[in-house]
This record gives sequence, structure tokens and C-alpha cells, in this order.
Amino acid sequence: MQRWQNILKKSIIHGADLPLHLGGADEGIDLTSRVYPMRINPYYLGLIREKNDPLWKQAVPTSEELHDTVCMEDPLNEENLSPVPNLVHKYPDRVLFLVTSQCAMYCRFCTRKRKVGTSRMVINQESIDAGIDYIRRNTQIRDVLISGGDPLLLTDDRLAGILTAVREIPTVEIIRIGSRVPCTLPMRVTKKLAALLKKFHPLYINTHFNHPAEITPEAAQACRRLADAGIPLSCQTVLLKGINDDAETMKELMRKLLTIRVRPYYLFQGDMTRGTNHFRTSIQTGKEILKSLIGHVSGMAIPTYAVDAPGGGGKIPLTPDFILEEGDQLVFTNYLGKTCFYDNAG
Repeated sequence: MQRWQNILKKSIIHGADLPLHLGGADEGIDLTSRVYPMRINPYYLGLIREKNDPLWKQAVPTSEELHDTVCMEDPLNEENLSPVPNLVHKYPDRVLFLVTSQCAMYCRFCTRKRKVGTSRMVINQESIDAGIDYIRRNTQIRDVLISGGDPLLLTDDRLAGILTAVREIPTVEIIRIGSRVPCTLPMRVTKKLAALLKKFHPLYINTHFNHPAEITPEAAQACRRLADAGIPLSCQTVLLKGINDDAETMKELMRKLLTIRVRPYYLFQGDMTRGTNHFRTSIQTGKEILKSLIGHVSGMAIPTYAVDAPGGGGKIPLTPDFILEEGDQLVFTNYLGKTCFYDNAG
């Protein structure tokens, strides 16, 4: 079996290297990838069946990215919420710690597409040390989310060094890792990596699947190794037009996630990131999809539908409308549309 590093080295970064049936020498692909880089590793490329299928849309650049006049460079205001480079302190007790600029695949809808995979995102030992020092000095921080880029693309030794430094801070209670590697390059999750991560409990991994076709035997094995190491796994799915914005696709995805021991966590409304406007749906679409899940899949398979408020306002839950009337008696509908009543006088 090929080592994951060798698979990554064979990634496609130019449109001309794409198979003809997936776009080939389409001029728009290369024009776009000069602004927003492309990387599609052979594993994920092998999952794409045809041009414009749901996986192709997530991986292959299009000229639509360059013609977005609606969205913003930094919609979540991360740069202004960074007291030191590559560390975002938005909530009082939590920080987002960016430790790499690289991903196994550069998703076309990425919130940080302005800088991930480019020279605009500079991460080195100095920035890592500054982030760790900031966490150490700010004793209200109890939860550290390590992200990037994708932290699981770091070498085992490099990742162990960062995790050790964070875990040694007495006030840090929880470490989380945000990684799409179980989806986009699952062979990176080796037995050795799972054993390494096991040393840093309580540690959680938020991964990211957007379509049922991404849940493969390889992805299942990667998640099984992590779960067997005692690491709780959750999924942060993004609602994407033309990819998963219909009820049946979302039902299948949520059900399949549970079979690979991943708990649906968030269903995110697309961020207002420049170059991604063509992926955004209406809020109403998301609410209707979530409503279609309730009562039709296990409660464990129902994520929180949320929008990350532009300007750094934080995550805001968006709930479907079931309440018809609220007073001494609550009047509402159930998942079948039946009107129900509840004595609300207490």
C-alpha cells in the first residue's frame, strides 16, 4: 500500500493534469487556481465519477469563484480577532489555533480560501510558539481547537510536539482537532497516528463529510481507528448548492455517518466567503432540509443547523418552524404535520 505522503505528492494542481472527462485543459480551471489553489489527491480524484458531480464541484476550480461580487475576503473577521498570528480568540474560553496552511484537498467552498495553500498564510515555529504562549498566559482558555489547513497533514512528530505543548498548559481542559483527512485522505490515519492521538485525552476530532459518496471503506477504516483509540468523532457538514441541498441526500449522509461512528454535529449554512457565493443556499432551504430529518432519522443523526455570523458574531442555531401559537397553551406541529397541544401555563 502506498504511504499517504506519496499519494499526496501525486496530487493534481493544474487543470491540464485532470482527466479529459473531468475538465482536462479547461482554461477557467487554471485561471482560478492561480488565485485560489487547486489540490486534488489521487484518492479523492478516484471518487469523482463525472464532471459537475457533487464531488467534482467540491474539488475542481471554476470561473464562478472569480466572479463573486457578494461575499467577503474574511467573513468571520478572523484576522481582527487574532491577538497573535494564526490564533483566533472569539469566545472567552476557547481559541482556534491554526497550525498549518496545507490540506489534503483544497475545497472550493473553504472559509479560509483567501490564504490556505498560499504564501499569504505563514505558519512557522515562531508563530506556533507565540500561539502556545498566548494560550498559557490567558488562563480563561480551557478549550483549544487545532485547525489550519489540516493538522493531520503534519508529521507525527510535529503534531505530537504541538499537542504536548498545549496539553502541558494546566488551564487547558479540552483539545479538539478539526480535520477533513478522514474524508479526503483517509490513509493518513495510520495505526501509529491513532496511538499517538490517544495519549492526549480528552481529545475530540471534528471531521467533515458533505456527501454520501465520500463515505467509503477507506474513510470507515480511518474513523474506526480513531474511534477505537477512544476519540469521539463528530461531523461538521456544510450545506452546499448542487451538492447536498436536498432532503434525501442529507438523510443518507447523516445515516451513513453513524455507521462509521461519526456523530453529526453541525450543518453549517455556507459562510459568506469571497469565491463561494455560487455554493450558498437560502436559509429556508436549510430549515426545510433539517425539518425533513426530524422524525425520519435517529435523533443522533440530526445536526444543529447554524450560521457563523459574519463579522465574528459566532455560531447562531437556526431551527425549523414547528410552533404555531405560544401562550397558556403551546400549539405546534409534529414531524408528520399533525397539530399537537401542550399545557404551557406552568
